Amino acid sequence: MDRRQFLTGLLALGSAPLWAACTREGVSESSTPLGITRVEWAERLPRDAYAVLFEEGTERPHSSPLNREKGEGTFICAACQNPIFKSYAKFDSGTGWPSFYAAIKDSVETKTDFKALLVRTEYHCANCGGHQGHVFNDGPNPTGKRYCNNGVALWFVPEGQPLPKKIERA
Repeated sequence: MDRRQFLTGLLALGSAPLWAACTREGVSESSTPLGITRVEWAERLPRDAYAVLFEEGTERPHSSPLNREKGEGTFICAACQNPIFKSYAKFDSGTGWPSFYAAIKDSVETKTDFKALLVRTEYHCANCGGHQGHVFNDGPNPTGKRYCNNGVALWFVPEGQPLPKKIERA
């Protein structure tokens, strides 16, 4: 077992209670950067997407159909439809989550995360603040980055189809 497999397994075990507890009970009234409350987001989004995007949860590895998505297009935030990744930056990291070597310029913001007994860099949608995943320094060239994203936090829009209207800041 290599380091990545060990860490992926550790993360999956640590987030197991979250998957089982994806309910809307106890949702905070606080507003997000768009002026939409967490209660409103919980009403708009599927439970698993809400748990990841606004409770900073993690989906089970290998559970997202986006792992197998190989088409050309754009990956957008499942909450506000902000474009986050272009398909050319997607690669198979073997971790069980959709992975990208670069985000679209100014589409994400980062912060330090200490939750999994490791210091990690967490990234969020720069528009709505929704949690997307973590970025690591073990990705391919040209950036050496691996944006490890939760599939439920993204939608894929195939090339040639119009992007949905992004929900703008209040």
